[in-house]
Amino acid sequence: MAQGSTTSPDKPAWLAAQLRGWAASDGERLIFVARSAFAAFLALWIAFRLGLDSPGTAMTTTFILALPSSGMVLEKAFYRLLGTVVGCSAALLLIALFPQQAPVLLAGLALWVGLCTAGAAMHRNQQSYSFVLAGYTACMIAVPALDHPAGVFAAAVTRATEVALGVIVAAVVHDVLFPRAHGRQVRRTVQARYDSFLTFCRQVLDGQLTPAQAELAHLRYAADIAALESGRAAAFFETGARGQARQLHAFNGAFMTALTTLYTLHRLLHRADAASPVPALVAPLHRLLAGALAPCAAKPLAQLPAALAPAAATARAALAAHTGLARGAAIDAETAIELAERFAAQLAAFDAVYRGLAQDKRQQVSEPQAYAPKTPPGIVLASGARAAFALLAAATVWYWLAWGQLATSLVMTTVFCALASSSPRPTAMVQQVMTGFLLATPLTFATEFLLVIRASDFPMLVLAALPLFSLALWLMTDPKRAGIGIGMAMFSSQFVAPVNLMHYDAVGMANGMLAQIAGVLLAWVIFAVLLPEHTMGNRDHVRAALWREALAACRGRLGDGRRLRHRFDNRVRDLLSQLNAAAGPTPPLAVHAVVREGLTLLELGHAVIELRMLLAASMGGPVRDALQAALARLAAYLRAPVAGTNAAAVAALLDAGTAIRAALADGGCEAARAARLRTALADLHAIYTSLLDQADDHPDPTGANDAA
Repeated sequence: MAQGSTTSPDKPAWLAAQLRGWAASDGERLIFVARSAFAAFLALWIAFRLGLDSPGTAMTTTFILALPSSGMVLEKAFYRLLGTVVGCSAALLLIALFPQQAPVLLAGLALWVGLCTAGAAMHRNQQSYSFVLAGYTACMIAVPALDHPAGVFAAAVTRATEVALGVIVAAVVHDVLFPRAHGRQVRRTVQARYDSFLTFCRQVLDGQLTPAQAELAHLRYAADIAALESGRAAAFFETGARGQARQLHAFNGAFMTALTTLYTLHRLLHRADAASPVPALVAPLHRLLAGALAPCAAKPLAQLPAALAPAAATARAALAAHTGLARGAAIDAETAIELAERFAAQLAAFDAVYRGLAQDKRQQVSEPQAYAPKTPPGIVLASGARAAFALLAAATVWYWLAWGQLATSLVMTTVFCALASSSPRPTAMVQQVMTGFLLATPLTFATEFLLVIRASDFPMLVLAALPLFSLALWLMTDPKRAGIGIGMAMFSSQFVAPVNLMHYDAVGMANGMLAQIAGVLLAWVIFAVLLPEHTMGNRDHVRAALWREALAACRGRLGDGRRLRHRFDNRVRDLLSQLNAAAGPTPPLAVHAVVREGLTLLELGHAVIELRMLLAASMGGPVRDALQAALARLAAYLRAPVAGTNAAAVAALLDAGTAIRAALADGGCEAARAARLRTALADLHAIYTSLLDQADDHPDPTGANDAA
């Protein structure tokens, strides 16, 4: 009896927990399948009622827009509609300029598709989908109209109407029928990022992580930053989530700033040898910071800078009293104290932004800079050239063989060369879609000629096609098989969806299927053989781009420094995010080396920008001249990173450090100027140590770095 009385109240709770677990996993997937299938058949039914020429286009559009959350659907729907309108307009313009001049028209189409694909590769977000659509929609409209240019306007209007119908239906259904709001997902992401970052900071400050582990964490955080920005963009389309856009920008910005300072601090202490007194001098500051970040603390960090100030003053006093300390160790200690204070202030700012988001409290954020992805120019150009070449190659074969079905292959090649241009593994992406096409071929054939052919009305048609579409949608909910599901849905919806006047032609259908598969296969071959190393996240391209960004930190327009700092941080994190996407869950050692190099350049670039800001506010004199000379040498090294330029930059930094220490030793130096000089000394030291790290990769035979 006693046992029954204790277990019976737990049964409903256990059952509720099981149901919640099921609802969060398979339940969500089933709801997604039901919602997406409902949208597809609703679009098909409305297209029938409106008498549209190709009702299947509206249905296919709903499958393409089938995404987990309403915000993602609305975002993609908006850009799909925009890209379709631009693509239709481009097709009309090209046909008007080159009527019945197939070679010239195809060359113009290739140029247009190349430009659009390059634009898509450059943006790498849902805006890039508009570029992709604008490119291949022009191809889908113009190619069939080569021999009948008079019908191109009707074709463009029909295409735009059918796509618009699919867009409207998908947007309404996913926003009304058991909607899954993306804004809530973004809030959960913010909460998880905050908790994860505080844990990471605590582990770093307690010395629990090796530099290699910290570097991998930075690589993952770079991907998280890009993912949060993507989530913010999707949530923007949902009601009630737009007001937090500026705060999310500020959250990402504050996170990147604090993360960079933490890395610099971590690297500085890791460089100190076992005999160095620096770790012991700054240990109280680290304990204070780690204690404030402990889960049991769980209180706002606004007072952290003030709480750290006495400990920093004590550490400085101990440093001053420490006679006989080597010059390098003294600078290390000064820099570590300065970085700890800077990190505390940045952590307090990050915490304030987070609490505003968590409490859904509107905050005044001063000009937050948006995270903007950018792709290395070599990859952008290669993507455009590859897409243009693919269209020309397919068009040449089609034009000279004069086989009508090859026009379908041409369109499919163009579509998948454009869609996969922004993928870090385009061949794998196209391969998954092709697998979906191949799996769908016999299933579509069986569905069409065994089930759909017997359907006497629309409900029976739904029953006939539902199993195949449900299987495709279920696969789309599995991240590892999503490409296969998308391929199955796209392929089967084009052949199973009936037209207003049904015509069952097995041979014609088989030819159409073969043409589509051949088009996708050609896209895969082109990605495999044409500039295969020019893909998103290629480590050689990322590495070269990292050096260019560091040079831009030296030469870019400074302004008040904030924009340049954010731009630099943004670009470096984005490049690391691309690297992470291409490397997969277990990055090889070569990727580790690029990550380490990128983080070192990130540290160096931030110190350079700080130094330039101090220079901009300083008066003329020997210190200013020495710092400008050091920056010039540093820019020369970043432009040509070899041992000689590295040694010259190190020598110039040492000269600048000597000039600053001479100015500090001057009895007439004011307190404010002395503080600025100490900050400049810390920045110089950060640059100096970064250059020594880089010098390991470019050893100097003269031994100049050892002397430094």
